Amino acid sequence: MRFRLNLSKRLDMKIAVVGIGVAGAYLMNQLSASHDMEIIGYERLPESQHDAVCAWATSENVMSIYAKKCGLNFDDYVLHTGKHMQVDFSRENKNSDKKNSINIKLKGMVSYDKLKLIQDMIKGTKIEFGKIPKKENLESEFDLIIDSTGFHRNYLPKPEYELWIPCVQYKVKYSEDDLPFDDFYLKAFPSMSGYFWYFPLGNGYAHIGAGDFTKQNHNLFVSRFLNKYKCEIIKKNGRPVRISPPSKSMPFTDEKKTIGVGESIGTVYALLGEGIIPSTICADIFVQNIDDMKLYEQKILEQFKIYSLVFNFVSKKISGTFNLLNNPLDLLRIYDHMKSNENRYGMEVSMLNMMKVSKA
Repeated sequence: MRFRLNLSKRLDMKIAVVGIGVAGAYLMNQLSASHDMEIIGYERLPESQHDAVCAWATSENVMSIYAKKCGLNFDDYVLHTGKHMQVDFSRENKNSDKKNSINIKLKGMVSYDKLKLIQDMIKGTKIEFGKIPKKENLESEFDLIIDSTGFHRNYLPKPEYELWIPCVQYKVKYSEDDLPFDDFYLKAFPSMSGYFWYFPLGNGYAHIGAGDFTKQNHNLFVSRFLNKYKCEIIKKNGRPVRISPPSKSMPFTDEKKTIGVGESIGTVYALLGEGIIPSTICADIFVQNIDDMKLYEQKILEQFKIYSLVFNFVSKKISGTFNLLNNPLDLLRIYDHMKSNENRYGMEVSMLNMMKVSKA
């Protein structure tokens, strides 16, 4: 990784943070606190349309730590505290079958107001909304460009390997007496090509949506769900989600002035499609290693090493090449990782459930 500037000698840098999602907001908060740096953020959406596109589910055990670093109390943003999550493996055109589902006990998984948290993280920082500058203009003005534009990675070279899943999501409102589910619900698509989600947001609100690698199931299933459970549609959005891990999302830099953070460099846990916590962790690692970009790269690859194994597992499931008899150690390593990090994932992890997932 070569930069034209010796960043370790430049603590009075002028930095551009492009993309104000969870990673960009955390960076704006943490870097703007330094009086030795001038930090300017850029967000493609106008401020009135600024949104946080995802299902808004995370582990309170972890996000409370990073919210506190930003001077915020995560409890103020929690909308629904989960007790259990049903994962349904029943086939198409069949109702949920308890024999083909698992019920996971939750221990810290919540839905939260992600947009409000982002807005509070960036209060008092300098951000230009409705603007994504040309790269050459940023290079002439800034010492460092942080690409936190997520899937698009606007300023970085094309990654070594790309795998992504198209997603669609609705924010909806049900009457309190007519809720489809009282807690978190997932419907797995065949061969783990994706899943449908129902995440409560409190007071009858919910996020429902789906992603599917085959591009066949997600829109169809969401449409059927909307027809089955009548509701008021508040908002619809969608975007692709990168599930290629950091090891396959290199290069992290253009070797000039740009460095990637968050989903731009693959910090999404492929098994769950979850990027809130890993992108925040990635942003925090950047903050801690801003004076050594080579060390930042090394720490990211080490931190998310398990993501490569998980990605290979998911890829084999999608392609139909996974065989439990041939790949038992892969599943065991994933299980060991998640079991030893239950608080990070906000759920109890059992080998029995992992076996059911592997057979889905």
